[in-house]
Amino acid sequence: MKRPFHLFCLILLAGFFFHAPFAAATVARVEVVQAQDGYPAPGEYPIGFSIHITGPWYIHGTHAGESGLFPTNLNINDGSHIQVKGITFPPAQEKTFSFSEEPVAVYSGDLLVRATLVITADATVGIHQISGAFSSQACSENSCLPPETVPITFQVAVVPAGEPINRLNQEIFGQPDQAPAPKDQVSLKEGRRLAQNLGAGLWLTLLGLLLGGLALNLTPCIYPLIPITVSYFGGRGGRMRGRTVIHGMVYILGLAVTNSTLGLAASLSGNILGAALQNPVVLGVVAGILIALAFSFFGFWELRIPAGLSGLASKQFGGVLGTFFMGLTLGIVAAPCLGPFILGLLTYVGQKGDPFLGFLYFFVLSIGMGLPLAVLAVFSGAVNKLPVSGAWMVWIRKALGWVLLGMAGYILQPLIHDPFLKQGLFGLLLLAAGLHLGWLDKEGAHLRVFSRIKKVVGAILVAGAFVLPFILMTPSGDGVNWVDYTSARLKAAEKAEQPVMLDFYADWCGPCKAMDREVFTHPQVVQLSQNFVNLRVDLTTQHPEQEKLQARYHVRGVPTLLFMDSNGNEVESLRIEGHVPPKEVIRRMRQLLKSAGQAP
Repeated sequence: MKRPFHLFCLILLAGFFFHAPFAAATVARVEVVQAQDGYPAPGEYPIGFSIHITGPWYIHGTHAGESGLFPTNLNINDGSHIQVKGITFPPAQEKTFSFSEEPVAVYSGDLLVRATLVITADATVGIHQISGAFSSQACSENSCLPPETVPITFQVAVVPAGEPINRLNQEIFGQPDQAPAPKDQVSLKEGRRLAQNLGAGLWLTLLGLLLGGLALNLTPCIYPLIPITVSYFGGRGGRMRGRTVIHGMVYILGLAVTNSTLGLAASLSGNILGAALQNPVVLGVVAGILIALAFSFFGFWELRIPAGLSGLASKQFGGVLGTFFMGLTLGIVAAPCLGPFILGLLTYVGQKGDPFLGFLYFFVLSIGMGLPLAVLAVFSGAVNKLPVSGAWMVWIRKALGWVLLGMAGYILQPLIHDPFLKQGLFGLLLLAAGLHLGWLDKEGAHLRVFSRIKKVVGAILVAGAFVLPFILMTPSGDGVNWVDYTSARLKAAEKAEQPVMLDFYADWCGPCKAMDREVFTHPQVVQLSQNFVNLRVDLTTQHPEQEKLQARYHVRGVPTLLFMDSNGNEVESLRIEGHVPPKEVIRRMRQLLKSAGQAP
C-alpha cells in the first residue's frame, strides 16, 4: 500500500516518455473481432479485440499503476456517431517474479477484450474508419522491455435498416437469438469488481485523500473564498427556511462535481496524460511552473483569483440549484491555485485509466477540501470567530512555496542519474527551508509563541537535511562505481587494455533495480569490479545514441550486461540478459579476468 502522499507524486515518476524501440518485433499484437459484417443504425453491438502476447513475455494488468508499473490500456477514439464503450479486460493472473516481492497482475498468451460498439441514429450509411491504440509493457521472468503503443485501425460498415447482414465469429459472441445474461448476474459481476476495488488499501487511500483535501484548506487560495461563502449563505439564511444543512451538502457536492469531472476526463484519456508528463522536456516545463508558483508564494509576485470568476461567484442565484452552481463556480475559482497540488493525482488517475477510480479519488479529495466551507456555510454566523489573515497565514504561504520547490525537485529526479546529487538536492532544499522558515523570515517576530513554533519547525527541517542522506543511503554498502557510457571512454579502456563491463539499465525496469539492490552491491562483485571499466547505458529516457547502441550490441531488453575483453571485443558467451544472482555475475567476472591473465 503506497502512502497517500505518494499518490500526489508517484505518477510524476511512474513512467518515462520515449519511443526508441528495443526490437523490430512487437510483443503484443491486436486484432479486431467483429460480430457481423454490417451494422444498422441506431444500435449497440458486441465487438472484441483479440490480443496475442508473444512468449516468453507477460504484459502488466490494467491496474499495474498501483504498483508503480506501466498499466495495460486499450483506448479507442470516439467518432461523432460511432463509439466503442464498456471495454472490459478478462481477469489477470497473479504472478510472482524474482525481482518483485509481491505478486504482479499480468496477462500472457492470448486474451479477448470485449466491448460494445454504439452506432447512433445520425450515423451515415457507408464505411467508417475507427482508430485507437493499445499500450502495454512487457516483462519476462527476469527482464523488461520499454512500454510500447500499438496503433489500432479498423472499419465499421453502417448499413440501412432491414438490409441482410452476416453474423461473424459466433463461437465468440454466441447466437443472435441467445438470451442476454440476467441482470442479476451482470450486477453480481460488477459487485465483485467493486468489491475488489474497495479493499483495505483503497479505503486507506481514500482516507489519505480526504485528509489531503482538508489540508488544502491551509492554502492561501481557499481563504479568499470564505467571505464569498459567508456572504452567500448569510444573505440567504431566511430564504433557506431551516434547510441550511441541505444547502451545505449541495454546496459541497457542486465543488466535488467540478474536480471529479477532471479526474473522470483524465481516466478516460487512458495513459495519454501520464505519457505527456513522462517526456523530459515536459518534466522540465512542469518543474519550471512549480518553481514559478513557489516564488509567487514567497511574495515575488501575486497569484490572484481572476476578477471575472470572483464576480461570477458573487452573483445572485436562488434555491438549491443556485447553491449547487455556487459550489461548481468555487471549484473553478480555486483550480488555478490548487492545480500544482492536485497535478500529481490528476496524472495518476490518467495512467490508471479507470473512470470509476478517477471520479472517486477526486470526489473524496473535493469532499475534504469543501468540508470546512460547508461547515462554515451551515454555521455562517460564526465567521467572526475565524482567525484573520495575518503573519501566520503569510508564513504558511511561504512554507507551501518550499513544498512546491520540493515537488519540482521530485519531478526532476529521473533526469538526475547520480544518487549523491539526488540526496544533495533534497538535503539542500530542507536546509534552506529550515533556515528560511525558522530564522530568516521575519513574519510574526513580535509574537512570542509563533516565533517559537517557527524555530521548532526550522530546527526539524535542518535536522532532516542532515538525516536524509543516511535514510536514502543504500544499506547494503557501496555498489559498483558505474560511469555513463561514452564512445571515448570505451576507446580509452581499449587503449589501456582494460576489460569492460557494459550495463544497459532503465529506471522503469524492475529487474534492473533488483540487480542494483542485490547484485551490484555484493562485496565480491564490488571488489572484482575494480578490475574493470564499468560503463552504464541508461535507457530510461531517449537519447541520440540509444538506437545505435541497441542495434550495435543487439540489446532487446534490460537488464543486459556485456563483458568486453582488453581488446574491446565482447565475449558473447559471458553476456547476461535479465536478473541473475550475484554468484553468476561473479563467475563470469572471474572467467574474463582469468582469460585476460589477471588474478581475480
